[in-house]
Amino acid sequence: MNNEVNRVGVGPCPKPWPTGDEYDKYLLENGDRRNVEDKYRYWKVEAIKADLAKRAVPLEIAIENWQHDFNIGTIVRNANAFNVRAVHIIGRRHWNRRGAMVTDAYLTIHHHRTIDDFCIFTKGKVIIAVDNIPGAKSIYKYNIPKNSILVFGAEGPGVSDEMIRIAKETIFIPQRGSTRSVNVGVASGIVLYKWSEANGYIEY
Repeated sequence: MNNEVNRVGVGPCPKPWPTGDEYDKYLLENGDRRNVEDKYRYWKVEAIKADLAKRAVPLEIAIENWQHDFNIGTIVRNANAFNVRAVHIIGRRHWNRRGAMVTDAYLTIHHHRTIDDFCIFTKGKVIIAVDNIPGAKSIYKYNIPKNSILVFGAEGPGVSDEMIRIAKETIFIPQRGSTRSVNVGVASGIVLYKWSEANGYIEY
């Protein structure tokens, strides 16, 4: 079997090549194997990031990075998929990027050493924690404000007590099985989709 058929992406661009500052000559010549939408084939990373920024939704997300959680990459990838305005990493600067599949290259990502730093930087924005703790509201019974920052904690401990106290509200995903919670990476995708659908950002 031809190995070229099984490779991700597209090969070298047939000539005549498209013109424009957004195109990367190396990719045009050698092919584009990145995990990007077809409309961004052969585009420079900076050009893709700039175009996404122009169309970003007003939602932002924050991730508490107090331990080495492999799920952070998945959450970042979901943030890219729904084109959030910004991602905030709180705590450790370094995080496992493998699950992000390089999608972090196209996002605006801010790092905050402490929760206080995060609060100062995001002053005036509505912080909503995502955790299934007593008193949390169902995502189907609470309208998440449009200009919110959704905060996700680590797998296991969840959102920190300090962040829960700061948040305007805590929301959870209703379940029917025996497990106490879904994986935090999965949870981020569900909540991002629910917010996007409620605010008219899903194209059917």
